[in-house]
Amino acid sequence: MRPSGFALVALGSVGSLAMISPGWADSPLRVVYPPADHQTTAAQIFLIGTADPGQPVLLNGIPVEPRSPAGHFAPSLPLELGPNRFTFSQGEQTLSLTITRVPDGSTLPDPPGLVEASLVPPVDIQRQPNELVCLGAIAPANATVTANLAGRTHPLLPQVDTRELPPNSAVLTQQTIPLERDGPIAYEGCFWADQPGNLGRPTYQMVYNQARTTATAPGTITILSPTGMEVVEVTAAAGVARTGPSTDYSRLTPLPQGTRARITGREGDWLRLDYGGWIRAAETRIVPGAVPPRSLIRGITSRQIPGWTEVYFPLQVPVPLQVNQTADTLTLTLHHTIPQTDTIYMVEDGLIERLDWQPILPDRVEYQFRFQSRQQWGYKLRYEGTTLVLSLKHGPVISRDRPLQGTTILVDPGHGGDELGALGPDGTPEKAVNLEVALLLQAELEARGATVVMTRIDDSASSPNDRAAQINRDQPTLALSLHYNALPDGGDALNTAGIGTFWYHPQAHNLAQFLHDYLVAELERPSYGVYWNNLALTRPHGAPSVLLELGFMINPFEFEWITNPEAQQQLAATLADGVAEWMRQAISR
Repeated sequence: MRPSGFALVALGSVGSLAMISPGWADSPLRVVYPPADHQTTAAQIFLIGTADPGQPVLLNGIPVEPRSPAGHFAPSLPLELGPNRFTFSQGEQTLSLTITRVPDGSTLPDPPGLVEASLVPPVDIQRQPNELVCLGAIAPANATVTANLAGRTHPLLPQVDTRELPPNSAVLTQQTIPLERDGPIAYEGCFWADQPGNLGRPTYQMVYNQARTTATAPGTITILSPTGMEVVEVTAAAGVARTGPSTDYSRLTPLPQGTRARITGREGDWLRLDYGGWIRAAETRIVPGAVPPRSLIRGITSRQIPGWTEVYFPLQVPVPLQVNQTADTLTLTLHHTIPQTDTIYMVEDGLIERLDWQPILPDRVEYQFRFQSRQQWGYKLRYEGTTLVLSLKHGPVISRDRPLQGTTILVDPGHGGDELGALGPDGTPEKAVNLEVALLLQAELEARGATVVMTRIDDSASSPNDRAAQINRDQPTLALSLHYNALPDGGDALNTAGIGTFWYHPQAHNLAQFLHDYLVAELERPSYGVYWNNLALTRPHGAPSVLLELGFMINPFEFEWITNPEAQQQLAATLADGVAEWMRQAISR
């Protein structure tokens, strides 16, 4: 949600940009985004800055309008491919910058040839016998492209009907329509190999305008032996599992420490496990002599401990798992597990209505928990030896008159230290406003009876993952991460404003929606919307965790509301009221 490279700069002289800190610039004419020599693939750019409100500002000779009462501005302008020159002026001051729009996708070399960065595979890969293996390269249109691998030539065909997908951030600017490829063409071809062995690195050959070009891919292709079965064990506290072999792929349920699985493929430093998920090799260890994990499961028991119900799934070996939540259910799937279950004991805890289960042949089993309340409060997973323990969190015991009495609420003022966050038109960093409002919120919540845990109370730095770990460690009733928003390049800073909330686990959806609607209505603020988003501060599953974007730092008019002390106090009080009202309703659902 922050533009890449969003940093505070001042246009100190024609054609140059100098890094400064808030309040250091003597000149009333400043631009804080984009930075010096900025490059982007976006078709337009917003330029954020401020100037003397008593004099007009010109941009390439045209008056910049509208401007906020304090003189802030954020016009958006189209970009041509290549360098784009922009000159601001006010009175005797003249400030210029150059923004370069680079083309989407890979750029052909000159003269036209194979794009070496596109050659597949870019890293060493390992696949199973008879598994589809695909080769590919980007080259000029109307070329003839082949790949030679292990003495066999594979013709590659142009994929003219495929589309380019915008990045995930395009959702934030409503620009998600797949784009037609413009320029170079992707050439692809696939094959099956039924014999194990190292096939080597594919060599690509292109014929274009009677010229011949060859290049070799960086990665080798190996077909694994069906008898060479390596088993790994997860060594990380919660192994990050994904749908594919890089951080570009979506997350799956983290695998608890001790989970075992067979390796079915490799791609660089990523391992594909036998249930389908991928994990970094660094989060695992090879288990010598181990056979592929498979287990029976029989009787299931539970017990109640302070604040939690623990459910015990006795297994012969720790197997991979997945969790799927809905508004009122939690489903646990155990892979490589065959049930022999005849008896289940669920403690009477006021939380679980019942536990249902069903086999998914040939080797999976699903357990579905139905709850007495529609609000879930969090869960944890761990292996004790080979027994999986699922801990389900109880809701707080509260009164309707003082719904925050007895609750613990974690408040996270986003960013801090060297991490500025978004910048306002005058260079004010988001991190400072986050902290101001978070401290006001802390006081308001405590006045209503809550115990408040802060991730920071000063300008200290900690990573988003450290703050997420604190949520898991402190186990609050709720976790609120406070932020102010920006946009990716291509957005419209002047015409985008409002409150947005973000959630990840279904247990947090109702909280995100309620707080969004409450703040928009009570404060009469615009709505930016409610988003499902894979963010570090929404991922913790030990408590309903949401991230609030309380307005847009980059919007000249909303920025004045954001930094108004009276508005900040009103926002903190209203947000505390909203949390209290949500708690009152959640307990009665």
